[in-house]
Amino acid sequence: MLSFLEMIENITPDIYESLKLAVEIGKWSDGRKLTQEQKELSLQALIAWELQNLPEDQRIGYMGPQECSSKSETVPNLLFSTSSGTLH
Repeated sequence: MLSFLEMIENITPDIYESLKLAVEIGKWSDGRKLTQEQKELSLQALIAWELQNLPEDQRIGYMGPQECSSKSETVPNLLFSTSSGTLH
């Protein structure tokens, strides 16, 4: 039996696309439904394969450099000072 890492090394781009589609729609190409265990293992295999073969911005779950829109707003420090300059 192949180890998980050996299986990852044997995944071709076609197999990757087939696994990815199966996880996305919850069915194998022949229409059989994936079990929860199959979904979990397939997703783990996809993530492991992507780490070795795809740039970060093309991997599952990539969010990209984002900033909170409120970060650009200046927020006054109300907890430690008042308009009179006293600290609380």
